[in-house]
Amino acid sequence: AAARGCGGIWRRAWQRGAGGPTPRGQRAVACNATGGAVPAGKSGLAPWVPVVGLEIHAQISSNSKLFSGSQVQFAAPPNSLVSFFDASLPGTLPVLNRRCVEAAVMTALALNCSINKKSLFDRKHYFYADLPAGYQITQQRVPIAVNGSLSYSLCTNNKMSQMVTKTVRIKQIQLEQDSGKSLHDDTRTQTLVDLNRAGVGLMEVVMEPDMCCGEEAAAAVRELQLILQTLGSSQAVMAEGQLRVDANVSVHHPGEPYGVRTEVKNINSVRFLAKAVDYEIQRQIEELENGGTILNETRAFDSKLGCTIPMRDKEGKQDYRFMPEPNLPPLIVYDAKSLPANMNHQQVVNIDWIHERLPDLPSVKREKLVEQYGILPEHSFTLLNEEGLTEFYENVVKQTKMKPKKVIGWILNDLLSYLKQHSLTVKESPVSSFLLADLLNLLEKKEISSTAAKQVLAELWKGEGKTPLEIVREKKLELIQDQKELEQICQAVIDGQENEVIMRVLG
Repeated sequence: AAARGCGGIWRRAWQRGAGGPTPRGQRAVACNATGGAVPAGKSGLAPWVPVVGLEIHAQISSNSKLFSGSQVQFAAPPNSLVSFFDASLPGTLPVLNRRCVEAAVMTALALNCSINKKSLFDRKHYFYADLPAGYQITQQRVPIAVNGSLSYSLCTNNKMSQMVTKTVRIKQIQLEQDSGKSLHDDTRTQTLVDLNRAGVGLMEVVMEPDMCCGEEAAAAVRELQLILQTLGSSQAVMAEGQLRVDANVSVHHPGEPYGVRTEVKNINSVRFLAKAVDYEIQRQIEELENGGTILNETRAFDSKLGCTIPMRDKEGKQDYRFMPEPNLPPLIVYDAKSLPANMNHQQVVNIDWIHERLPDLPSVKREKLVEQYGILPEHSFTLLNEEGLTEFYENVVKQTKMKPKKVIGWILNDLLSYLKQHSLTVKESPVSSFLLADLLNLLEKKEISSTAAKQVLAELWKGEGKTPLEIVREKKLELIQDQKELEQICQAVIDGQENEVIMRVLG
């Protein structure tokens, strides 16, 4: 119910067939970044070329909904955040949320899109219990942005040191309202409707079918997620439904038209997305090689079983009866050249003003990390992929005399592995950046050995409030710098083990 597709957009893309872009077909389970189709199966025919495209619904970070003043809050009591408009009471009218428009423009700029200074709203009609109006307000004819691109990187042969960069084209970005949520009570055979989510602002990002496996799809979505979070246009927390993905999958032989596609709906995890796409590719290949046919249908991914399951067929084209939204005028945005001199700047959306305030995108941040600290490019990806890890690393570097290239080893090999082992986020780490920097300073000043430092770190994980120096003194882990003291210790060992020493010398 949350994300119901984009009508004919994908249908047209797949109908282009061989006349469309040549996809980079690769193995269904493991992407081969150098290219190549999935090898021929038992049928002995030509290799299979998988084609993957995505429709992504991102919830806009806004205090209120797209067309009403109702608050947006996750996990609020059912139906506690519903205005008269959200409930579609007669006589209520939509009022466009400026913040949502700015977020869409910001995202479009970050994705290299062309922004339509005049876009239109439409009604998309269909019946569903959690859609009280019987239609969704969206942008079908003229969306706010078109023709963009997203570059993403992925490793080859499962080696982080071997990374390639690829690009997927963005067909369009459109503003639309979310639907409510249906809660199915099997015990009472009832369906309950929660309209808290009804009317929440969404950006639908429609990607062209330029990908070829689950790993590519997952990498593209992860990069988009980082961009949205960096911009602040969406929190993009998939566990809270703020980023939901529909994957369109088909397979065909090289030189032939695109095959019949299936759509795997509402995937809410990057990991599940990769599994769902790879499973669906393999399922279609096996079905075709066994003499079967692929149905144009909607499927769901069962994460427990690790497979896709049919939901409903799409053989009959659904008539959404699109029509212009009569209660909303065209959406006009401006740039510095088109902005009228007498216009109130607080009442319009200025593309150039937003462009000037764009923060550094993840790709730029990675380049700066590599240049500033001398770390490997693959390390910069890990720092950005874990929320809060970049700030943690930079704080440690600022507070220690250890070289940044040595600090990264402690961050990635010791800190991150511990956090993953205990399912903790960086913010939940019992070892703060200050404590780790304090420990690394002791190591850098050669007051403790590397082995001792790992012992101290293990004690810090316990979160008992002790400083590294206190643990070092308590465990007597200091390195002895006085040569005479060392000689005395060695002499005491020799004197205490005289027979063993003699045997060693004579033997």
